[in-house]
Parts: sequence; structure tokens; C-alpha cells
Amino acid sequence: MPRVIKINHIGLATASLENALGLFRDGFGLPVEGNETIAGDAVRVSFLPIGESRLELLEPDGAEGPVQKFLTNRGPGIHHICIEVEDLPGLLRQLSSNGIELIDSEPRCGSHGSLVAFVHPKSANGVLIELVESGSLTGDYH
Repeated sequence: MPRVIKINHIGLATASLENALGLFRDGFGLPVEGNETIAGDAVRVSFLPIGESRLELLEPDGAEGPVQKFLTNRGPGIHHICIEVEDLPGLLRQLSSNGIELIDSEPRCGSHGSLVAFVHPKSANGVLIELVESGSLTGDYH
């Protein structure tokens, strides 16, 4: 059975990375552990570690993507919770066989070269859940 490891990060949607960094980097003194643009999702991200987890700040990258849609419909705030797992493909099969609605039935490339997939909020009490495979993270994220 695939194993759930920890909360990897909490994604926060913002209209401006610089404004959000003013609070988290400048106000709280959190270091920034990597910035990246994810063209496929039309988003720019910054990661800030807090203990064993991170905050992921999400800013739309001009095009109409999921984060821009979220901001338009709901405004800034918690966008998703990311859970780190072992055997992401196995977990996706397990969730699907239990009737859980998935956005991604197969892992895809996420930030920092990671393998990710999303569980639809309809099956998760209104919360968008990102799953990331342990050990798939590369780059300056760690």
C-alpha cells in the first residue's frame, strides 16, 4: 500500500509575489528556497521553508491559468495542500479504485522537476490536494 509521508507544502495564491514576500520573507524572516515559472500552469512560484514543510507562493504568470482563475473566483488565500507520498502511481490507482475523483490520473511534471498529481476538490471536502512523489524533487528545492 502506498505510504503518505508528510505535508510537503501549503500553496497560497497571491496577485503579487513581491507583496507576499514582504510578509513572509521580510516580516517573518523566512528564507526563499527557489523561484520558478511553470509555463504549463501559467504560474510563478516561490518556496519558503517552515520546519519540515514549506509555503508555496503562487502568482499568475499573465495567461489564464488555474491560479488566475482561483484569484478571480475566490481572491487570495489557501490554494492547495500538498501531501508527499511514496509510489504516486500506486496511490492514484488506489484512490481511483475507491471512487475518488482525480484531476490527474497519471503523475505529471511539477515544480523543481517533481512528479505531481491533483485530487479534485469535489472528492476532498472542497480542498484541492496536490500529491508529490517522495524522492522525485530535484533542483534547488531541497
